[in-house]
Amino acid sequence: MVDFALSTEERQIRDTVRAFITKEVMPLEQEVLRNERAGRPGVLPEVIAELRAKARRSGFWGVNTPEEYGGMDLGAVMSAIIAMETGRTFVPFSFGGSADNILYACDDEQKQQYLLPTIEGERRSCFAITEPGAGSDARNIRTRAVRDGDDWLITGEKTFITGGNEADFVMVFAVTDPDKGADGGVTCFLVDRDMGWKSEPIATMGQWGPAALVFDEVRVPGRNVLGEVGKGFPLAMQWIGQGRYLIPARAIGSAERMLQMAVDYARTRHSMGRPIADYQAIQWHIADSQVEIESAKWLTLYAAWRVQQGLDARHASSIAKLNGAVMANQVVDRVLQIHGGMGYTKELPIERWYRELRLLRIFEGTDEIQKRTIARNLLKGHVRLGGIGE
Repeated sequence: MVDFALSTEERQIRDTVRAFITKEVMPLEQEVLRNERAGRPGVLPEVIAELRAKARRSGFWGVNTPEEYGGMDLGAVMSAIIAMETGRTFVPFSFGGSADNILYACDDEQKQQYLLPTIEGERRSCFAITEPGAGSDARNIRTRAVRDGDDWLITGEKTFITGGNEADFVMVFAVTDPDKGADGGVTCFLVDRDMGWKSEPIATMGQWGPAALVFDEVRVPGRNVLGEVGKGFPLAMQWIGQGRYLIPARAIGSAERMLQMAVDYARTRHSMGRPIADYQAIQWHIADSQVEIESAKWLTLYAAWRVQQGLDARHASSIAKLNGAVMANQVVDRVLQIHGGMGYTKELPIERWYRELRLLRIFEGTDEIQKRTIARNLLKGHVRLGGIGE
């Protein structure tokens, strides 16, 4: 039976994280807003680095990183709970000491060059599979890698790459054997920026700053293949599925923070001689938001539980991601509505949340892709209705 009761230690971890976010991170929000509205970076990398160092001194380092690499290895359920806490602020903070899950596929030499420095925060990576003509349809990537002696020459373009402007190396996926298709003809390469790839920022309506990456016969040594030649697509799917449940987890924290703003405002804002909290229309906005947040919370924790139990979590994660993304957008819209004209201004951070949370319904698999996945799993019999804990 699924049991989400937290132990005393787990409650202490949650409360410590909440206190850290409240005391150390949230006070930066006004500065972040001022900087962003002036066209400057909201928060400098060195500020985030110092926050991570402070958290490390308190014992928080590598939430999901195996203990053999100096991490806490708390598991998927606690990782989801921590993501809910970090999601309570729009300051782009996350605890340090982690690396992309597929970097653990590095050989010993690659671990020294890529994995360990990334865990320590000395290097920054990005994951590059999406292309201008292959977003959700990852099997149709066109970037090519051609052998040249012991090296490979990579040519192509990737787009909407998170962290692509800041990364000093990329995990890039390229077609190495077109005749074998995605399952046997795609390879992952570890490519340092100084090998020649270039990045350009992509302007967006929110604060997510993705990049377009260009590879023009970038020469990559054969030793920089991650895993095996032709075995890149399973690595890509492993990366994509690693933490899809963390997206709705952060959305839950954001929605709870905004709903509290709405509750506080409804109590103090008067209209026609009464607090607007007295009006049924406002009460329904608040009640609907609470119900949707709680529903998303348990769907998300269930997906995380499946990950932690070593069960197939793909279907549950798609449900959680779809539900959480839609929920967050509905909640922020209601919160803006409750605040009326003030909610629409830049005097309050609601419009900032509004723009940021819209992204959740697009990246890491659009709403439509999640619905397609859920429906196909049912129609093809991969999952069945009525199962519990299966």
